Amino acid sequence: MLTPMSRLRFGTFLAPFHQPGQNPTLALHRDLELVDHLDALGYDEAWIGEHHSAGSEIIASPEIFIAAAAERTRHIKLGTGVTSIAYHNPLWVADRMVLLDHLTRGRAMLGCGPGSLPTDSAMIGLTPTDTRELLGENLDIIVRLLRGETVTRRTKTHDLVDAQLQLRPYTDPCFEIAVAAVASPTGPRMAGQHGLGLLSIGATLTADGFDALAHHWNVVEERAAHHGRPAPSRSGWRLVGLMHVAETREQAYRDVEYGIEHWFTYFQKVAAFPQMDVGTSADVKGMIDFINEAGIGAIGTVDDAKAQVRRLVDQSGGFGAFLLLGHEWADPQATRRSFELIARHVFPEFQGQAASTLAAKDRASGTRAGHAQTQLDAVAHMTQRYEQEKA
Repeated sequence: MLTPMSRLRFGTFLAPFHQPGQNPTLALHRDLELVDHLDALGYDEAWIGEHHSAGSEIIASPEIFIAAAAERTRHIKLGTGVTSIAYHNPLWVADRMVLLDHLTRGRAMLGCGPGSLPTDSAMIGLTPTDTRELLGENLDIIVRLLRGETVTRRTKTHDLVDAQLQLRPYTDPCFEIAVAAVASPTGPRMAGQHGLGLLSIGATLTADGFDALAHHWNVVEERAAHHGRPAPSRSGWRLVGLMHVAETREQAYRDVEYGIEHWFTYFQKVAAFPQMDVGTSADVKGMIDFINEAGIGAIGTVDDAKAQVRRLVDQSGGFGAFLLLGHEWADPQATRRSFELIARHVFPEFQGQAASTLAAKDRASGTRAGHAQTQLDAVAHMTQRYEQEKA
């Protein structure tokens, strides 16, 4: 449970979303520069997506991106957000992550999911049902391999014969693993069964009366109990949400005119991903109003951002990290500024730092008059003493 003095972690979930038609090389390097910027600002985590179609989410291998980002950064932890493990041989998923764990000296994390875009899985002959069924099977294999077991198993897509890892993880006993969840109970079920973390990508979405956020952790706890294990710590529960802030609400609105329409169009007309239904607003103002009024996110000031995080804390009962979904609603400069304002003014509110400095200021203000007089008395005393010395 998140208490007032708990340290809520902050990070980003970087799919990413780039408008098609632009220079992809520059876009990818802009993503690397953003992660470097977040590291300097004190963000805790960055999760990088895997996608292969539809033209906007253009990182095909989060592991390769993380290896590049790790060389630029010092502290921020880097996760695959997510590795679509249904697309891969589970032995190689585990093996690559162990390598990444060593290369980053323990800053790597494995996020697992079935794959969000049907246009990805269709190219390798899999349906969304196939990928969800493979998620559970492949995740079980990965967890066993990382425990040091030898696995012989035939899946729908691969045949493992006495499979085992030649390296142990750098992190003792293993790097962190989390399972993605949007709407279905698949992710929470796997997290509860294996004692893993949870990435609630649909944390702020409510579709057809299904309250994803309230439901997710209930499923985790129920599955953990079913398998005779304690529920995973809520510190491993990450909520992904939408924000853009500026010094004023009007400035924030002007900022997102740059790219919010592309983001809406992508989910309304391009990506076959109905769980990320973001409404049917026809103009930019309607899109902004929809984000703010439906509780999906916060476009405005740092106070709006604080209120949104507080609402999620209260609604969920406590979680470990809030991840800002990368969206490029604003241009790169305004986007970086938004992340900076959140680090400066929102972090302290949820990391036990704001209250202590405000209390120190109040204590000093309350005793200022008395201390000011003692300062004046000290000056008068030393002046008188100096005059006596001269005499």
